[in-house]
Amino acid sequence: MSLPPGITIRDAVPGDEGTVAHFVRRLAEYEKLLHAAVATDEQFRLALFGPKPRIAALIIEHEATPIGFAVWYYDFSTFLGTPGLYLEDIFVEPAHRGQGIGKAIFRLIARRALDEGCTRMNWSVLDWNAPSIAFYRSIGAVGMDDWTVQRLEGAALKALAE
Repeated sequence: MSLPPGITIRDAVPGDEGTVAHFVRRLAEYEKLLHAAVATDEQFRLALFGPKPRIAALIIEHEATPIGFAVWYYDFSTFLGTPGLYLEDIFVEPAHRGQGIGKAIFRLIARRALDEGCTRMNWSVLDWNAPSIAFYRSIGAVGMDDWTVQRLEGAALKALAE
């Protein structure tokens, strides 16, 4: 996997939770959803490195300065009977896009998915994000146009649980 000079991709380690939180906010800003990005460094510390880790992350750096990240977790396909990898977030600072970094991140995560016995990767993209959709098509991803995402949260989640 060839990366531009000075670019490295590494696993997140304890102490990176603030970097993850920062890039979640940068992604939320890009997606016009900054108001919804309320997760704290402590929540990311627990999710990444607590007694029951729920997510994994990569940190992308240019000459040791973070310029992006990716966060994923494993899911399961009951139809296939196999695990999958769900890419929750990926973000590279705009000044570093178009250099093959995104493709390198996807390639690395795809290798990890296969190493973990996963048979597929899934992720979501906002329907207005044409540049990302075009990139995803270029790496062989297909849209799941027959499916719509459903969400239950907040008061509705609590009401249903009661």
